[in-house]
Amino acid sequence: MASSTDLSRIKESSDTGKQQNRVVTEEEWLQKWEENNIGFHKEQGHPLLKKHLDLLLNGRSGLRIFFPLCGKAVEMKWLADMGHSVTGVEFSKQALKEFFTEQNLSYSEESIPGISNGKVFKSTSGNISLYCCSIYDLSSKIAGKFDGIWDRGSLVAINPCDRERYANLMLSLMDKNCSYLLATVSYDPNKHKGKFCEIKCLQKQDVFSERQKEWGLDYFLEVLYLLKIFPG
Repeated sequence: MASSTDLSRIKESSDTGKQQNRVVTEEEWLQKWEENNIGFHKEQGHPLLKKHLDLLLNGRSGLRIFFPLCGKAVEMKWLADMGHSVTGVEFSKQALKEFFTEQNLSYSEESIPGISNGKVFKSTSGNISLYCCSIYDLSSKIAGKFDGIWDRGSLVAINPCDRERYANLMLSLMDKNCSYLLATVSYDPNKHKGKFCEIKCLQKQDVFSERQKEWGLDYFLEVLYLLKIFPG
């Protein structure tokens, strides 16, 4: 069985000072969507996923692909259009409704058995299912296991105190041949070798902007990893 150690250490290495004790509440997350404070959203999709898509798919078709903290990621639509089944989870109902509206997709809304007040939005075509609930309420019993995971900023966004819990959840959702693409913001090259997962750094790029300069930072890197569970 894989451990959360590998996944949590990747993000752990970039936390310093106050950031390590950061806590963003669910209410604050909803407020970001209400105020359209979503600079993290990429309307044209993420270039790192486009560039390394073959590593996620690994020559396979009809995959089940998971988007943690999916927001209204446009990549969900084009992966579904390729014939894959897409599942996402997001706490903001507004974000999920905006996804279906902006992608011109009709959908149904259903309750989630076992999750109080939880909803799942399903495209009429049946290949996109987006869960509106806390990510920690989701489990493989509810959503199944996945052949691929695209984690763009989800590990970055969660509160540091929840990182091990998050890592354990992600590992529990990975099928044995799952490819996990993880986009985070910094890493210590001495810490990314795991005991339980094969972790490969695919690319790092400078995404420093005025926004990060206002935070008092001197540099800001986005880093893409590929994680695969060791067999056995």
